[in-house]
Amino acid sequence: MTQRARLLDLATVREVVRVSVPLMFGMVGNLILMLVDRICLARYSEDALKASGPAVFTATTVVMVTTGAVGITRSYVAQAHGRGDERDAMDEGANGFVVGVLLSVLLLLSTPLLMWVPTLSGQPEHIQELEAQFLGLSTLYGSVMTLNMALSSYFNGMGRTRVPMAVGIAGQIVGVVMTVGLVFGRFGLPELGMRGSALGTLSAVSVMFVGYAVFLPKGYAAGFGRLWRKGGRQIADVLWLRLRRGAPAGGSLSLEELGQTAFVWLAGVLGSVALAANNVALSLNYAAVIPLIGLGMGCNILCGKAVGAGLHHNIPHIMRVTLTISGAYVAVVAVFQIATPTLLLSPFGLDGADSAVTSHAVDASRVLWTYSLAFMFSMVGSAVLECLGLARFGFVARIVLMWCLCVPTIIAFVLLNRDDPDMLPVMWVIFSAFEAVMAAVCLWRIKRAVSNQENRLHTTEKVQQTA
Repeated sequence: MTQRARLLDLATVREVVRVSVPLMFGMVGNLILMLVDRICLARYSEDALKASGPAVFTATTVVMVTTGAVGITRSYVAQAHGRGDERDAMDEGANGFVVGVLLSVLLLLSTPLLMWVPTLSGQPEHIQELEAQFLGLSTLYGSVMTLNMALSSYFNGMGRTRVPMAVGIAGQIVGVVMTVGLVFGRFGLPELGMRGSALGTLSAVSVMFVGYAVFLPKGYAAGFGRLWRKGGRQIADVLWLRLRRGAPAGGSLSLEELGQTAFVWLAGVLGSVALAANNVALSLNYAAVIPLIGLGMGCNILCGKAVGAGLHHNIPHIMRVTLTISGAYVAVVAVFQIATPTLLLSPFGLDGADSAVTSHAVDASRVLWTYSLAFMFSMVGSAVLECLGLARFGFVARIVLMWCLCVPTIIAFVLLNRDDPDMLPVMWVIFSAFEAVMAAVCLWRIKRAVSNQENRLHTTEKVQQTA
């Protein structure tokens, strides 16, 4: 029995690695594309740099709602795959694509509203104009990203994560070339500045869309016909339930982005030195946790497959394996963050910085591992809740913990320590502590769901535990 358990452990480790590693590479590729985009705008002009921060943040927050909502398709497909029903898996993928089309239309209709948002910033008119240029195009590439999320969710749910990795890399390469070319007017392309940045992203996601279409199985399109033949009322019921399950997931991602942005601005209350140091440390932290998101997605897929097969008891084991691999990664990164912080921070803007900024950025980087550790658990917990159809629980928990408790606590802390940059590491520890509480709440709900054999993706009722 011990030997069998050991073999099962090794088999699970191999499966987690097989599914998650391509997702990790895909996330790193997205990070590289983002960094190239920000570097290009920073070098293009000071105005472009000033406009890029608010514009990119606003666009990302909005697009995360639609992509996150459509991303629930991954869990539906994984459950169908776990049941061994390949036709149903394709139908779930088609349903997700239809939801993606609807959300893409809504996103495009919101273009005038997004272009109006910069007028609220109080920035000079020429900065507002640059922000509006970017936001006007962000809904275009955001709509394609929403469709891509639906398509990639089918492949990911089926465990074919190498397809999104390959498609993503191809799109990212094109995106890097087009962004550099369109921002600066290189490679025979027009010089478009901020517009070039958005169009570079659009070119990347457009290539990805074509790539996904090429790899789709032959029976995928038939899923649209089967959905159509269900009739208007049943179609509405299917899509409405999908939106009800997916919207909280997208809302959680958007709230998390908003919370991190609030953290950035609140660091400024500790003084300009703390703000500059925190910007550098935050970039390092973002780069460090990106691979963990890929592991979380892999856990979501495998746990969804287990739920579809009726093997809820496998969920804790899949989570333990994922957390063990994630923990090893966090431990290695933590060693470098503590022992060689200056080396890690240099690529993110530390070179040439004021000595005070350097000192405080180094101090902050030495406690970043606390956030990575807490995020590791909360990310896996949120991923598993999603595959069980419990994303709404995670959404509500995020609102309560982030906006009702964490942000007010940090506001009180920074006001009590105004203009004291030495408090920046403590601020990070407080932020990490609330993320750890979020993780604990998610794990508690998962334990209860596994015990009760819950699966709420297709119904609002609990699935009764079988004998």
